[in-house]
Amino acid sequence: MPGLPAETDSFIAELDAAVEAHMDWTRRIVRCAVLRSTPGEDVLDLQAHTLCRFGGWFVANRGHFEMLDAPSAARVDAVHQTMHDAIRSICSDIMAGRPGHEADLESFEQSQSELLGLLARFKTLVLSRAVRHDPLTRLPLRYGIENDFALYQKEARRNRTLLYVAMIDVDHFKPINDTYGHPVGDQVLRHLANTLKQSLRGDEPLYRYGGEAFLWLLKCRSTEEARKSARRVLASVGTTPVPIADGETLRLTITLGLAMAGETEDLSSAIKRADLALYEGKMTGRNRFVIAEP
Repeated sequence: MPGLPAETDSFIAELDAAVEAHMDWTRRIVRCAVLRSTPGEDVLDLQAHTLCRFGGWFVANRGHFEMLDAPSAARVDAVHQTMHDAIRSICSDIMAGRPGHEADLESFEQSQSELLGLLARFKTLVLSRAVRHDPLTRLPLRYGIENDFALYQKEARRNRTLLYVAMIDVDHFKPINDTYGHPVGDQVLRHLANTLKQSLRGDEPLYRYGGEAFLWLLKCRSTEEARKSARRVLASVGTTPVPIADGETLRLTITLGLAMAGETEDLSSAIKRADLALYEGKMTGRNRFVIAEP
């Protein structure tokens, strides 16, 4: 798929190949039914669902499926086994010269249909997730910010806490690109994204907003707590140099602009105020944070 991360391309290709392998497996079953030839020990084995190509691939990649939709991943496992159990029963009857059972055939048809539907849905989820995440930093892009902001704003009102929108920008990023080239610039952004993620709490979303800019939704109980969090992030970035070629490292600094979101303020307004605070930080020396007045 053009424009998607290589890892997404690979996952989709492997998914398609595994499904195609299962369709080949189905053709072996048809031959068994028509010619009464053995479908193979892997079909007749009690653990057949783990021996087919799809089954092995699904087990190896189940974690990816569970991250997307855990209940549906469990359902894939269940219907896949049901399908194999039904086919084993049908083929065993055929090989023994007995007519198959209608219930087994219905079970096979229903489970195969459900399996293909589930896998088609997962494919859609993978593609949707890919276009909403930055392939360079693996951070979500701005598409989901408004929904997250609304949820966090509601939570802040309910818990009587504060929500800050923080704009983060790399200091002197253009000279890095000009001096070392864009591959190193990309490396810097990946490194910074990882450093920021490790510095933030797990329930504080971080987004790649565009270029060398990132957006952070900060939850806290006071302005002083917001200041401490901003200082922590500045220190973490400043003390985590970026390793580049031949043992050389680059030391980064960032500037932050923070705006406390009003209880009914919309996201665009909060971002505008955070941007103005960021601009002030850039104009007054960089490597600092500025909190916009409410």
